[in-house]
Amino acid sequence: MNHHDPDTTMTLALPADLQSSIQTLAPEFVAIRRRIHAHPELAFEERQTSNLVAEQLAAWGYTVHRGLGTTGVVGTLRKGHGSKALGIRADMDALPIQEQTGLDYASTIAGKMHACGHDGHTAILLCAARYLAESGDFNGTLNLIFQPAEENEGGALRMLEDGLFERFPCDEVYALHNSPGMPVGQIGVIAGPAMASFDRATVTLRGRGAHGAMPHHGIDVMQGAASMVLGLQSIVSREIDALKSAVITVGALQAGSTYNVVPDTATIKIGVRTLDPRVRTLVEERIQAFVSAQAQSFRLQAEVVYERKYPVLVNHAAQTEFARQAAIRLVGADNVVERPPVMGSEDFAYMLERRPGAYIRLGNGLGEDGGCMVHNPLYDFNDKALPVGAAFWAHLAQSYLA
Repeated sequence: MNHHDPDTTMTLALPADLQSSIQTLAPEFVAIRRRIHAHPELAFEERQTSNLVAEQLAAWGYTVHRGLGTTGVVGTLRKGHGSKALGIRADMDALPIQEQTGLDYASTIAGKMHACGHDGHTAILLCAARYLAESGDFNGTLNLIFQPAEENEGGALRMLEDGLFERFPCDEVYALHNSPGMPVGQIGVIAGPAMASFDRATVTLRGRGAHGAMPHHGIDVMQGAASMVLGLQSIVSREIDALKSAVITVGALQAGSTYNVVPDTATIKIGVRTLDPRVRTLVEERIQAFVSAQAQSFRLQAEVVYERKYPVLVNHAAQTEFARQAAIRLVGADNVVERPPVMGSEDFAYMLERRPGAYIRLGNGLGEDGGCMVHNPLYDFNDKALPVGAAFWAHLAQSYLA
């Protein structure tokens, strides 16, 4: 489905006018962003954040719906009689990390922090929401989706299971994420696979315990586990096309507790990321077969619990091009870059499986000016990026619903 009429963009407000309006609004939303940052909430706990979002949206005239995916919020605004409907999503959850930034608005909650910039994503969409309610020139329906639990817990899927697109029909859906290492003012796009699938395997090995001085009386799970940890990497290096991407990470090996005892059980926790559904299936099959064969060679019993988590995030071609053109009008062609795929994962992939759309990258800065990588205790969202992201959403919405 492609509703994009290139002629309609000529009648839109000039991006410069839009940007000056957003710049005027920005300080209020920087303050909101820092308020959210100081009070981080983990997956499905985002009650304060969703209350704040709901109160703001309602004050600007949005119809507010609560409770999708437990703590999700959807704000709907309709102008005119246009039949088109657009969805824009922001994530709200924080991470279980102890903040070390020393900022005056640092996390006030031990062991929790906004280390991925979801506070910024929420404030960006709120800023755009305010502009579109008060000054937006569009004809159709705008659905702003504030999602819980993006970090490994599948909040997007939960919202979809609660009837997100049935209750709030969207012809297309978009989201963005900040990118440390990209200058502020740049916007990154790419069609096709943009972020990896994420799966995890838990391997439980069972042998027979023994005295460390007499290992021949036991069946040593440690030896088998060590061989598996090293051998698993041969799946990527020797069985996956070198031009395809796959990452197998052993994140935990848990076994034993002391020096002179051969343990009888071991657990290996494995993370798997791929950019191609066929590679994803091949890696799963090979991990299962490899663990089984290795276990047999060491006389161990093995159980593999393989969980498919987030799918590959695939940007739709027409919608990516639409977002690219909106970005070019806003920040200029020199500041719109082709952003290569990354092996991180994102549950917005579930929404893109059900509706056409695109996932956009927003420059968060270089070096000390916002260049600290996400999921790091020193990370902070760069407030200079907030008006850029908000102006992008406002322009995209007005372009689509023109």
